[in-house]
Amino acid sequence: MGRTSRKRSTLANRAIVASAALILGGGGLIAVNVYASAGEGASGSPPDRTWNMGTQMSTIDCPDVGNELPDVPDEARWEVDRELAAMDTQITDAYQQFADRKDEISRDPNLAENAVLGPLKAKRAASIDRIATAVERNADRPQGLDGLAPCSLRADDNNHDGGGYGAGDSQGQDAGQGNDQGNDQGADQGQGGDQGADQGQGQDGGQDGDNGQGQQGNGPEASDFVDIQSVQPNVDRPRQRRGASRGTFTTDCGRNENGKFNPDNVIVAPGVSNGAHHMHDYVGNQANDAFASDDDLANGDSSCRNQGDKSTYYWPVLRLQNGTAENDADADGGGKDQNVGEIQTPSQVTLKFVGNPTGKVTAMPRFLRIITGDAKALTNGDANANASWSCTGFENRQLKDKYPICPDGSQVVRSFAFQSCWDGQNTDSANHRTHVAFAQDNGRCPNGFRAIPQLVQRIVYDVPPGPGFAVDSFPEQLHKPVTDHGDFINVFDDNLMKKVVSCINGGRKCR
Repeated sequence: MGRTSRKRSTLANRAIVASAALILGGGGLIAVNVYASAGEGASGSPPDRTWNMGTQMSTIDCPDVGNELPDVPDEARWEVDRELAAMDTQITDAYQQFADRKDEISRDPNLAENAVLGPLKAKRAASIDRIATAVERNADRPQGLDGLAPCSLRADDNNHDGGGYGAGDSQGQDAGQGNDQGNDQGADQGQGGDQGADQGQGQDGGQDGDNGQGQQGNGPEASDFVDIQSVQPNVDRPRQRRGASRGTFTTDCGRNENGKFNPDNVIVAPGVSNGAHHMHDYVGNQANDAFASDDDLANGDSSCRNQGDKSTYYWPVLRLQNGTAENDADADGGGKDQNVGEIQTPSQVTLKFVGNPTGKVTAMPRFLRIITGDAKALTNGDANANASWSCTGFENRQLKDKYPICPDGSQVVRSFAFQSCWDGQNTDSANHRTHVAFAQDNGRCPNGFRAIPQLVQRIVYDVPPGPGFAVDSFPEQLHKPVTDHGDFINVFDDNLMKKVVSCINGGRKCR
């Protein structure tokens, strides 16, 4: 099946607006050009925003061009993906400049525009032009992308200020699929608050940075954690209807005992080293790096017990924020991208495929690519956020935008319920999202989509009690839990995929 794309219709509805007022510290109102994130869905000209005196800017907020791409011809896909990866590097470099000069910027706000935002806008505009030119060689030139070039500085007030969501807000995308899990997704109660705010998570247990942030002043913050025992149960099991596919198929691919890590992402940035700017854990296919073709994956070794499953499953590593240097402290994806601390090997990884609550499932196509969650949810907003955090013994309490503080004897659990509907045609799409979808509230797939086995990942960590851990992230995403995400490429052989479908549709539990 070729990697074709579907057209998005949201671009014209997303306005990028300028002229808000920022306070970067000092003795009065200071005006600096800032731009609303595309994730804010602005329409027309919103009221200017002003920031209270002394507000400390924490990060750089850039519209996500990849999410806004219209139809991209296959012939242009590689060049477009390369430019998108280059734009991630531009943001990383600009964020580092901002972080290094944060105190100066607070005293001289013009420095933000002259030294950080202006040069970044110029680089992004050039990349956007190259993206449009690449598409134009094979199709109509995309319109409206130029407005996505400007970026802004923003504060992290733990409510994400129009990007992401804070405690108590609605949670993610109706992900409540996943039968027989005990850790079902889709909780609508984002528990939170500032529990644990006095517990340090910087090096040697203390706080670093100007804003109470973790190692290298880059996050997470104490307010990103909550005591799981203070969270009310918020998980409801999905209702099973007549004709539901109630079976499960579990594949055992280990816990990455092999220590396979890299900061690539072959789905989003094929052919680009360090395309993720954070380190991934890999289980399953051992040939996965930025340069892996479908043939490489088909012929690669697998850590899965059943060698008929050469799929690749990967996610950002989790690190202890304890001041211990990992061996990637001076490497891309590690310390060079402000991901520091001791990488934790999971104590348990469960990869389970489940059915649909309203009907039968059909086989996934080989090399189907699925990304769940959003690595840029802090700045993009919560529309694609889809990870849950909990603790063993408390998995009827799920968190979306907080890390859990687990009691003694309980372990940290992160889980992903992947999209369970496929458009029946494409193994990927221009934004790597629109070829798959979540089931609707009634359990049925949207029109034009068919139900496929749903991957539900459960990853458990035995970490010290308290707030001293975080997932890797793009530097400007500040290691927020809402940015957690998972990636999957289906490389089941045909016979094993038939067994998966048969087990699920037949109501059996298979391994």
